[in-house]
Order: sequence, then structure tokens, then C-alpha cells
Amino acid sequence: MTTKLEANEFPPYFEQYIKLITEGNIVNILEEQLHEMTSLFSQLTDDQADFRYAEGKWSVKEVLGHITDNERIWAYRILRIARGDNHVCKSYDENQFAAESSFHLQQIDDLLEEFIVVRRSTIMLLKGLKDKAWLRSGTLYDAKLTVRAAAYVIAGHEKHHRGVLEARYGLGSSQ
Repeated sequence: MTTKLEANEFPPYFEQYIKLITEGNIVNILEEQLHEMTSLFSQLTDDQADFRYAEGKWSVKEVLGHITDNERIWAYRILRIARGDNHVCKSYDENQFAAESSFHLQQIDDLLEEFIVVRRSTIMLLKGLKDKAWLRSGTLYDAKLTVRAAAYVIAGHEKHHRGVLEARYGLGSSQ
């Protein structure tokens, strides 16, 4: 899917993520991100992945876990909308999800493997969609949400957090 998104295809809040992704085939973009994320995280030790840039901030492990949780939620939204379910998507509290997780107890390699599996699942879901499914819409935050916009949110959200990991955690820049 390479068509330019219209502003009415997603709640305004998510523009911050969507604008981070250049136009192109979103499945190819997600595949490229998978390689980039694998490269970024595969070289980390657990001690490095336990790093927090400030008191009360998430560790590298928790950021990766959050990215994975978020992608699962958005892929579920895509599935429901794409299959014609007149779904009203609910929001979720990312901080509650993080607090209830065990990301800090897990090995970084396991968290990376989980991300890889979830991303591959998302890619396969998107590859299997009928053309008309990409334009189907549901509702999120009392606004329209199309399947294709949701796919861009997944990519943009990951890119946003990768930027945070580089800027605040020092990952990716000179590791």
C-alpha cells in the first residue's frame, strides 16, 4: 500500500507518528524497520538494556517491550477493521501496561525475539489483506481510523521510540 494518507483517516494525535514515515510501501517500510531494530538490539548486553537515562524513566528493555505491546494492539485493531468489524477501538494506558509487565526481568534477546515475532506477524497480516480492506475504517478517539493509517502508526511509533533510544539512551549513534 503506497497511497498517500488523507488527514481524515486517523485521529489528529497520531499525526506525530505518521509524519515520521516517508511515503512508500508500508509493508516494505515495516520489513526494513525489522532489520534495523534487530541490528540495534542484537548487540546489547542485558546490563546495557537495563539502562535508564533518568530516575523513573523506562529502561531500554521496557522501551522495547512497549514497542512490542503497542504493535500487538495496533495489529489487533487492523485485524478487526480489515475484516469488516465495525469496531470502536479503545485506548490503553501505556504506563499501566509497563507497570504490569515483566520486561525488566527478561533477557534482552528474548524481548528482541518477541518483537521480531510480533513484527513478522504484523507484516504477514498486512500482506494478506485484500485491496479494499486497506481503506476500511473503524473509530478511535471519536475519529475515523483506516487500516492503512493504522499500519503507518505502527511504523511511526517505532521510529519515534528509536529516535528516543538514540537521543536519550545513546543507542544506535555510536554504540
